[in-house]
This record gives sequence, C-alpha cells and structure tokens, in this order.
Amino acid sequence: MTTLTLSPSLPCSPSKKHLPLRFIAHASTQLSPASLKQQLSHQKTGVIVIGAGLAGLATATRLNSQNIPFLLLEASDAVGGRVRTDVVDGFLLDRGFQIFITAYPEAQRLLDYQALDLRKFYSGARIYFDGRFHTVADPLCHFFDSVKSLTNPIGSVIDKLLIALTRIQVLSKSDDEIMRADEVPTIDLLKKIGFSDSMVERFFQPFFGGIFFDKELGTTSRLFDFIFKCLALGNNTLPAKGIGAIPNQLASKLPADSILLNTRVVSVGLDKDQNTPMPFVRLENGDILQSELGVIVAVEEPHVNELLAEINSIEPVQSKKPARSTVCLYFSADRDDIPVRDPVLFLNGSGKGIVNNMFFATNVVPSYGPPGKALVSVTLIGLFDDRSDHDLVDEVISELSGWFGGSMVGSWKHLRTYRIRYAQPNQCPPTNLMKNPQIGSGLYLCGDHLTSATFDGALASGRKAAEALLRDRAFIKV
Repeated sequence: MTTLTLSPSLPCSPSKKHLPLRFIAHASTQLSPASLKQQLSHQKTGVIVIGAGLAGLATATRLNSQNIPFLLLEASDAVGGRVRTDVVDGFLLDRGFQIFITAYPEAQRLLDYQALDLRKFYSGARIYFDGRFHTVADPLCHFFDSVKSLTNPIGSVIDKLLIALTRIQVLSKSDDEIMRADEVPTIDLLKKIGFSDSMVERFFQPFFGGIFFDKELGTTSRLFDFIFKCLALGNNTLPAKGIGAIPNQLASKLPADSILLNTRVVSVGLDKDQNTPMPFVRLENGDILQSELGVIVAVEEPHVNELLAEINSIEPVQSKKPARSTVCLYFSADRDDIPVRDPVLFLNGSGKGIVNNMFFATNVVPSYGPPGKALVSVTLIGLFDDRSDHDLVDEVISELSGWFGGSMVGSWKHLRTYRIRYAQPNQCPPTNLMKNPQIGSGLYLCGDHLTSATFDGALASGRKAAEALLRDRAFIKV
C-alpha cells in the first residue's frame, strides 16, 4: 500500500500563482491505525475534490480562481459524470436526453457560450394527439405559429393565456425567492393556476415530465418555477460537439496535472489525531490521500453514504425517495427518411405508449451525425427493467410507425440504448434546495441533490461548496 502526499505551495495573496502539486509516495505494508497515524501526521496538502461531474468541475474552477491547490479525482475515464457524449459510427450520442437552457444564471457566469457553438431548438413543441401533430409555440419567438395554435386541442385559449400569466409571475421573482418559496407538487400548482386537464395531460406532463423524468409531475413547484423562468429568458440548445462539450470546456481551463481519471475513491475517513480532525481519502488501489484544507465530495447522491460510511459522526444524507430514471434510444436514418427538417421537440400527448418525447438531433445540430445521415433520439421515462433492449427497440419502432408511417420508421437502424438508473435526484416535496454544503470538519458536499436538479444547480452547488471551504479557511471574506 502506498500513501500519496499532495504537497502544494499555498498562495499568500490572490495574485500569486500556485505551484503545481507534487506527488510523494510513502511505502507501507499495512493499514493498521498506528501505521495510518504515522503516515498522516505531517502531510500538508491542498483540497481533494471527489468526482469530476459538473459540480466537481465547478468546485475546482472556483478553487483555481483563488489559486488554491487541489486534486480532482474521477473514477471513470473522462470528466462529466452524467453529462457525457459518446461517438458511435460517426454519430454524437449524449448519454440520455439532455438540453442546455442558455438562461441558466450560474452557467452564464461560468461558460463560454460562443466557444460551445450552441444550436437552438424551435421555441415550442409538436405534440402527437388523436393521430395528428399539433404545435405549441412561444409567441415571442413564433408569433404566427402561436396564433394558429390557439384553437388546437392542446388546451384552450384560456390555457394559453394562463401560460403568459405564469410567465409574468415567475419573471417577477428572484431565483432565491423561487428556491425558498412555499412548495407543492407541480401537478397541484398547475391545477391551482387553473390549467385544464387537457393542457396538463397533453402538454405539461410530456414536456416537464421529460425535463424532470417524472411524468406524474410530483416534482416540487420550486423547480418548475425555476425552469419556467429560465425557459422564458433563454433558449433550449445543444453544443455543436455534444452535451459533453460543457464539462470538457470547464476541465480545459484547469491545471493539466490537477485531474486524475480512472481513480476511484472507496472511502473518506477522519484523522482524529490532529487538533482539528481532517478528512483523508482511501483509493481503490489502497493508496491514501490527505488534504490539509478539506475534502469536497461531488458524487451522485446514491454514492455519498458509501464513501462516508467510516465517519460515524455524519448522519446519512441519501434521500429515501426513489431516483428518477430514464431510457434513451438512438437510431440512425438517411436524411431523406425523416419527416421534418425543423429543430423541434416532439411530445407524446396521447396518453398512450411508452415514448415520452423524441427529436431529430441532426436537425438541431447537423454535426451530431455524418453527412447525409440523421440521428433520432427517443426518450422513455422510467427504467423498464421488465423489457430487454431488443423488446424496447421493437416497441419504440412500432409506436413511432404510428406517428410517422411504418415504411419510413422501419428503415431506421438502432445505434445504442442507454438505461440511466440515476438520471436525477427525486425532488418531490418536501425539499430543501438551499442546503449547507459543510457536513463535518473540513468535509463538504456538492451536487444537484443539494440544490436544483439541473445543470445550473450542479454548477452552483460546486461553487458554493468551494466558497464554504474558502470562508472556513479565511481565504475569502464572508
């Protein structure tokens, strides 16, 4: 077993650049308490961040801005966590249905939108109901389309006026007010506002159900209001190089030696022999890392308790609510064998079948597929453990043949199926979207399970965890 010491030079002032981390190996033959005490007694380190998803990357970005040495440990072969893009036969396949909303406030501060080359969706949706497609459009972006949609069966004229009223209401609130407001399940909020059953069932359930991976809309009204506000202020987009370009951009701005991939942490412990107990990290290969300034845990909610099991003083933080799950299927097609060229999201408003939403990704971002080819993305809500991948493909092809015609859909070729057990934390009421990131001496948490289950929530949580550590260590003022 080897103990790794991170030996940074801590900054004396914000303007002084920190020195690169140095790795010093200490040989050891056992993990006895006495041996561990001896190995950890004189180590001086920076910050250890566990998990290189959006939250971990945002944490590292904030630490780097203050010239604080850190090490970002990632168990997989790349950064991003759930926000990853794979290349399959020349197609860019995002791991699950993910859309980036440009009005996310934390993302606006942190990301270079121009470099991401964001491509817009149509501001609205096309809804399959009663054997036909009906358009719902944002009147500020597509006025004439919205006028034509006033009398379609996707809600009444009053419903569409209520959407405008809801928009005004959420825009009048600050993000902090939204996150601290009284909450009810989203479905109850919609009924309280006065939306008709047809509007809820044919639009809100497939649209927001696809965002929350919660078709029953039990998710907190706080999250609904926040997303509704962001949709009113921004655009639904995808980066030209896939959703994985977002974490890749963040990682590219960090010191080259600060990220360790394929490095799995199995536990976090406390060195109680110091005046102030400080956490240390044990890796899968037996190596031990200790940080002088603190450890920030930025992993998915189900793994938090596994990592912290050795620390008896910390209460379990995992939610008892079942996580949100999804299945995403990708198909390839010739670009002549798809029904539309519009960058529009299709919703299933029929109340039948297993498809919740789908779109032609190459209509939004042509670079998602090779020349002459189209990429079809289909989203299901839930995990469908009772069906094999093959059965799901057959069922989706059969269902979409009813939408677009069997001769067209029958020519599509299946590329890959993603079953994502933990797509999002469950954020049904009661929720606390403003949790304190500090959970122990020198130990902090971040991730979308502490804030809103959005890209923005993960980024904001990472920053807040870093700032909590920096305040505790007097690197920044309260």
